[in-house]
Amino acid sequence: MTFPVDLKYTKDHEWLRVENNIGIIGITDYAQSELGDIVFVDINKNLSDIKKGETFGTIEAVKTVSDLFSPVSGKIIEINSDLESNAEVINKDPYGNGWIIKIEILDVSEINELLDAEAYKALIGQ
Repeated sequence: MTFPVDLKYTKDHEWLRVENNIGIIGITDYAQSELGDIVFVDINKNLSDIKKGETFGTIEAVKTVSDLFSPVSGKIIEINSDLESNAEVINKDPYGNGWIIKIEILDVSEINELLDAEAYKALIGQ
């Protein structure tokens, strides 16, 4: 299981990569392993602005369905359209091609409230 140190993490198992004022969001390697085989990702296409902690969609695995929560507030600027036909890429590459949405971050101070890799590892008992 990997925990890239350049990412920030939530207690709900999402990750955030910040590039300038753009946030790329996905689920962690731990989350995808707990969910099992991911078969579908449903992003609320009616959302444009999202608040920290707000649900922006669901992720469906063979075993369960789980909500997706935004780690920071922002404006959704892109949804990973590849997931529509290839949701299982999240299982194979959760921190790369398995990203879920990109947002324009509204309040960069919210990033400081997220976990670093060591704190996230401690949270999940690694």
